[in-house]
Amino acid sequence: MATPVIAPRSGERAPTVTLWMMMVLTFVTGLVDAVGFLGLDRVFVGNMTGNIVILGMAVAGADDLPVLGPAIALATFTIGAYIGGMVLRRRRKEWSGGVSLLLLTGALVLALLGVAYLLPDWAESDVLELIASSTTAAAMGMQAAVARSLAVADVTTVVVTSTLTSLASESLVAGGVKGVWNRRFAAIAIIFGGALVGALLLRLGVAVPLMLAAVLTVAVVVFGHRSLYTRAVSV
Repeated sequence: MATPVIAPRSGERAPTVTLWMMMVLTFVTGLVDAVGFLGLDRVFVGNMTGNIVILGMAVAGADDLPVLGPAIALATFTIGAYIGGMVLRRRRKEWSGGVSLLLLTGALVLALLGVAYLLPDWAESDVLELIASSTTAAAMGMQAAVARSLAVADVTTVVVTSTLTSLASESLVAGGVKGVWNRRFAAIAIIFGGALVGALLLRLGVAVPLMLAAVLTVAVVVFGHRSLYTRAVSV
């Protein structure tokens, strides 16, 4: 009886390539979270901690904060992560076809939303705003599931609180200032850069940062699939 095994294509440079692919996706998170918070009625589409805090303050009646948008984003992010987990449950810590499929699905969502925001009759729609925040959160949930499955240390692509904690409590303690210059610092700086670029591009409209996020995600899929993809074969 044939036994399925994994035929790798990634080689020795796989960990480095995977790290950089996750860094690009971290930049994408910064982009879309800037869009969500500044352009979609103060909804975090990647950082769910932010949504929970906003919901807590909103329930208390503070500062007319939104309830519906963050609540739906929390739900759709969870659904996206669940779908990602189901797709990847048998292929952990490797770039499988499921990884490429999930990321391409997220890129398609971002691209379609970008196109929708180019249409004058839709761009000012409250319904589109809600659809955009909820579906982008679902895409980020799938991305987070991919990052967790690939298991690059200290790079979740969607949150940096734990990364900042590790940087301060481990890197700084062990290596002083020299210990700062590592992937932990890079992940924090990159998500900051993504948010900065996203906020600047919003001046050109919501469509621009969403389309950029889609293009970057597709680039990650193409490069990652060609460099890291592994397939099951029978021997």
